Amino acid sequence: MTAESANNFSTGEEALLRIGKDLWWAVLLRGVLAVIFGVVALAWPGVTVWALVVVFGAYAIVDGISAIIRAVSSRKVESGWVWWLLGGVVSLVAGIIAFVWPEITALAAVFVIGIWAIMGGILEIAGSIRLRKLDGAAHWGLLLFAGIVELLFGLVLVFSPVSGILSIVWLIGVFALLFGILFVVSAFQVRSAAKKAGIVS
Repeated sequence: MTAESANNFSTGEEALLRIGKDLWWAVLLRGVLAVIFGVVALAWPGVTVWALVVVFGAYAIVDGISAIIRAVSSRKVESGWVWWLLGGVVSLVAGIIAFVWPEITALAAVFVIGIWAIMGGILEIAGSIRLRKLDGAAHWGLLLFAGIVELLFGLVLVFSPVSGILSIVWLIGVFALLFGILFVVSAFQVRSAAKKAGIVS
């Protein structure tokens, strides 16, 4: 690596860390919302398909908006921002579908959530792989793992759909908790990396 390319690399890393310092809350928000969604799903044994879809729709919309904000804010320093943008759009669209389809059946709900998870997982994995090229982006591994978890969750729902609303709720609840915890930890890693670089006090 030449001195010039190393300098550009360092500059790009610092710029991304600065964005991370300002937007770590967006990653944290995604994680907290996922945890809340998981807790609601697991603590609400009598949930109906309609209620589950409404809760999922609200989560997906807010999750999509926060992902889009993160993507657009990092577009000038990280070429992988487009993957996060697409992931945010997918989440936003899935949330809107949940709200405009009030008569959705349990099986249809499983496929909507499953396809959302598959597409979101693939895009999250692609974005995290792009992010790994920056030495300062220590949280890329957690984002990669979160994407893999999301992808596997979607594959299970689509290709091995469980029967019964209770089984669906438990599966979704456990996934949401795991996914949310990974994002919460990743958010604090972003802030920690910026702090170590002297970008945030």
